[in-house]
Amino acid sequence: MKKVIIWVAALIITLSAAIYQRATGPTYPLKLDAELAGKDFDFKLTRSASIGEGCTVEIPKSDLFDKAEIVYRKYPGNFDFDTLKMQLSAESWQVQLPVQPAAAKLEYYAVLKNEDDKVLYQNMQNTAVVRFKGDVPKYILVPHVIAMFLAMLFSTAAALMAIFKIGNFRRIAFITLGLLVLGGLILGPIVQYYAFGDAWTGWPVGQDLTDNKLLITVLAWIGAVLLNFKKPRKWAVIVAAIVLLAVYSIPHSARGSEYNYDTGEVQTG
Repeated sequence: MKKVIIWVAALIITLSAAIYQRATGPTYPLKLDAELAGKDFDFKLTRSASIGEGCTVEIPKSDLFDKAEIVYRKYPGNFDFDTLKMQLSAESWQVQLPVQPAAAKLEYYAVLKNEDDKVLYQNMQNTAVVRFKGDVPKYILVPHVIAMFLAMLFSTAAALMAIFKIGNFRRIAFITLGLLVLGGLILGPIVQYYAFGDAWTGWPVGQDLTDNKLLITVLAWIGAVLLNFKKPRKWAVIVAAIVLLAVYSIPHSARGSEYNYDTGEVQTG
């Protein structure tokens, strides 16, 4: 029963961290709250798109406005804005942003108008930035996501086992390192290569925050496993688990690959 409690607690912590990371990441849809005619109108603007499928921006249909537009430009840089009129379907207003190269970004905002073209709302001060990426095969992406999720689950369980002296935390530590190597160091670069054209953009070749935080985590767990190879050292596993949890609290894809429109190259950091 005690082991079951450990694993349930580890699962709750892992799910909470995963939800937090996704909700705070730069690829999570931007939530906006507009006030139209004294009423709240909520909608989202996408911040991640595929170069294969393109980027469709949708705003729910509402009687509070009659027209909708998307104003966009290349990002970053001092580029001019262009305007696209959204088309009304049965349930929403829609428009397709121009497809960009992998790692390229577009900054955009929505403009809601009445039938007389009077602007009712626009989020100019809180724009959305969408990043385009290459399509990653599901047989690569799914195992990568599962392995990284399980790595955090086993990491948390190992720490809890070490703290409360329940179960074989050393064995769980070995499994954690294996999952990090598989999901992060093997499948991770493959995912990144498909998405942005480079397998590794962290230290020493780049400043990609996602790659660098993975490297720090793997090194922490290598140290924990080596220190526990001959005899138990609980503190090493606890420290490595704290490092992993701290790393996971950093939004995924922050300071990642970014296409430079001036040079035509992908840069990181």
